[in-house]
Amino acid sequence: MNHITDWKESLWVRFGWTLLLSLIGGAVFFSFHAPIPWLLGPMASGLIASRFKMIRLYWPVQLRNVGLIIVGYLLGLSITKNTLIEISHQLPSMLMTTLIIILFSALMAWFFSKWSGVDYKTTLTGSIPGGLSQMVTLGEEIKGIDLTVVTLIQVSRLICIIFLVPFMLFSPLYSTGEAGGSTGIKAAVQTVDWSGLFPNILVFLAAASLLALLGKRIKLPTPFLLGPILATAIISISGLKGPQLPNLLINISQILIGGYFGLMMKTNQFPNKYKMVGFALLNGVILTSFCWGLSFVMEYAHHLSAITSFLSVAPGGMDQMGLIAKELHANLSIITGYQIFRIFFILFIVPPVLKWLFTRQTRKARSLG
Repeated sequence: MNHITDWKESLWVRFGWTLLLSLIGGAVFFSFHAPIPWLLGPMASGLIASRFKMIRLYWPVQLRNVGLIIVGYLLGLSITKNTLIEISHQLPSMLMTTLIIILFSALMAWFFSKWSGVDYKTTLTGSIPGGLSQMVTLGEEIKGIDLTVVTLIQVSRLICIIFLVPFMLFSPLYSTGEAGGSTGIKAAVQTVDWSGLFPNILVFLAAASLLALLGKRIKLPTPFLLGPILATAIISISGLKGPQLPNLLINISQILIGGYFGLMMKTNQFPNKYKMVGFALLNGVILTSFCWGLSFVMEYAHHLSAITSFLSVAPGGMDQMGLIAKELHANLSIITGYQIFRIFFILFIVPPVLKWLFTRQTRKARSLG
């Protein structure tokens, strides 16, 4: 009996089951012509299978990091001297949209706090989009914040948004893609000669990996995504042309990321999980709808396409938004610029501001008491 238990607990066996389920999920989503099937399929299968206790699933974070490096390379290729100039002209808009999204999230957190009785510091920390690890770290530093609730709200909302945004973009709301005229679900399939990857890809791969590891050491936010983006952009702008990747590698990157995300939400660990998950999902739907409305303003103000505008302000992860943009031939450089700006703002500006506000609130409460 112990041998059976040890076999089930083996990391290789657990990973093998998770990989098999991820491939099955991807194949099912692909057969139904779902958007980005090799990302959403593994996520869905992981979410469902993790509810059962027959075998514990496992996905190494290192594989997710490899997937992020591939996506970071794709996003970095889109950044050129001309797009940097275009992005610089939109910095005021980036700041404005980021502030609007954060303020709207704070308002939703206030309503949920009143409805649920959960402390506002907890709901606010859980409701700020785009900074899961940073918000959890902030929650550890501030007394009175319930970390389990913060984590559950952040992860549930993120997963909701990652599923919701693709289905909106591949729906009749956006019947056509961009630039290449690719149609929604039947996006154009790019044929790339594998031999054309070498030798340039080796330079980009080495630089992307090194900058990712350096970014981790210096605590750069999402280093395995931002590091490769910066490395690829710098080399491309310097004059060395980066080759396009075959669709097989792009699909593999989706599986590597989706398999990890599918195991993130472990609701059995949380109290009042149904109320918390319900709020987080509602939060995701309302926030995504709000950003969708905001994208029309951006589309009009900057003469961008509807898809580029929406993906630029969508509150999901930059890697997932980048994969959708790649499939729909959207303007990757603009989307990457907006998403990077929001990541840095939320990860570096929001935490000290929230810490200052919470400290002030605590002092005020003590003085009144």
